[in-house]
Order: sequence, then C-alpha cells, then structure tokens
Amino acid sequence: MATGTNITTYFNGAWHDGDVAIMRAADHGTWLGSTVFDGARFFDGMCPDLQAHCARVNRSAKALMITPNVSTDDMVAIVREGLALYAANTPVYIRPMYWGIEAGFSAIVPKVGGETGFAICLEEIPMATPQSSTTLTTTQFRRPVMESAVVNAKAGCLYPNNARMLAEAHSKGFGNALVADAMGNVAESATANAFMVKDGEVFTPIPNGTFLAGITRARHISNLANDGVKVHEAVLTFDDFRNADEVFLSGNMSKVTPITAFDAQQYQIGPVTRRVRDLYWDWAASAG
Repeated sequence: MATGTNITTYFNGAWHDGDVAIMRAADHGTWLGSTVFDGARFFDGMCPDLQAHCARVNRSAKALMITPNVSTDDMVAIVREGLALYAANTPVYIRPMYWGIEAGFSAIVPKVGGETGFAICLEEIPMATPQSSTTLTTTQFRRPVMESAVVNAKAGCLYPNNARMLAEAHSKGFGNALVADAMGNVAESATANAFMVKDGEVFTPIPNGTFLAGITRARHISNLANDGVKVHEAVLTFDDFRNADEVFLSGNMSKVTPITAFDAQQYQIGPVTRRVRDLYWDWAASAG
C-alpha cells in the first residue's frame, strides 16, 4: 500500500501513471533483500539537494554489491522530467530505487556485474507544517554496526529494525524513539537524525558508523554555521537530551521536526528549532 497519492512511476525507460509493479518473484531483491532507495523532496517549486540524493542511491547500491546502472546526472534529469508532470505547488516525495535481479555464487550473493533493476516512484505527500511535532521515548532495540549490517547504505533490509523501534514507541504512547548505538550512546531516532540545543549551541551525535549522517543533517549544520551558531558533533547520552533546552529531528521527509517530549521531559518548540527551519527554506530558495 502506497504512503502517498497521485503516484507516477519510472520503469523500463518510461514514465507510467500509478503504482506500477516492478519486481518479479525470482528477482534477487524480492527474496534476498538486495534493495536500496533514497528520498528527495519537491515543494514550493524547489527540489533541494536532488543531486546529492541521486548520488547516494548509487553509493548504496554498491554497498549492497549490486551494480548501479543510471548515472547521477541522468537520474536527476529523469526525476525532473517526472516532476514536470505535476503542478509546481505539488509536494512530491521522490524515491529512486535499485534492486538485485541476478544471483551469484551460493545464490545469496548478487551476481557481480549482473542485471540491476531501477525505478523511480513519485508520490504526492504533504510537507509538515512548522507546528508539526512529535514525542520521543527509548527503545530496547539499537542501531547495528558495520560488522553486522550494511549501515553505510540506505537499504531496505535495515528498516525492519526501525519498524520494531517505532512499534515499541507507539505502544508506549510516543511518536518516535531515540535510539542508542552499540555503546549505549544516542545515535539517532528511528526515522531521522537527532539534534539538541543547550544554551544556544547545537549538538548532534557524531557519525560513528552506526547510522547514516543524512544529507539534510549536513545542510542544517552548514546553514547554522553560516548563521554564526556553534554546532558540535559529539558523543551524546540520553541524559544530555533530557537536559536539553530544545530537541528536533532532521530528515528528508519533513526537513525539521520539533520534539515536545522525551519520556517525562517536556520541551517547547524553541527559537533555534524555528531558526533551523527558516534557514533551510531560505537556503532552498536561493539554491533554486
């Protein structure tokens, strides 16, 4: 079942109306999980960091040992061709995807240089408003490490673990989970990178190989630094977040999501969180 509406799918060299069937029963990605994707956003006539998202899905494919077969520039051009089918004010989620088709040795490993499936799914999904917030709790589940999972890719096989985190958080009455790495320090949330604010300075977990340091995360760090705000990538504990003045999440889907509670700790949607959102929209407009 699709998340959005008004779906358009690029597959086999052409754009198609609707949620098109793209995988076969014996495709490697269907039964052995060699699927990767990325997400970009089109809103207010802008498509920020599209190039970066298309480049990352090619890197993710290589991490899963499947062969990317569309160049970054070609992918950007295909996406823009598809976006032209929508009205300029339509909020669209952009999802390029690869999956393995041919099996290699022992069947489990994708065939080196083998055929790779490619599609792009465009879905109309509204952008979150500045007041759209969520709440956090802890979870028993942790982020994996490179030795046990392909954490250097945006891979479909990683998301059942995230689903367990979210399901646990929802069962406790919260909207999302703040998740630990293997050492017990904060890594990110179940769906997005995490930031906190203390005494006017911004802190975010340092990339340690257990989570993707997101494209939007990097954009926020750059925008804040250019605005004169100190940003620290550091080892952060759950108590650091409990003692923060503000907490917000950063991801492609919503860009900035304010946090109003972490378990019993309550927060206001503060001035730095609002400033991060304003800076992002200003940057996106200037980037074209």
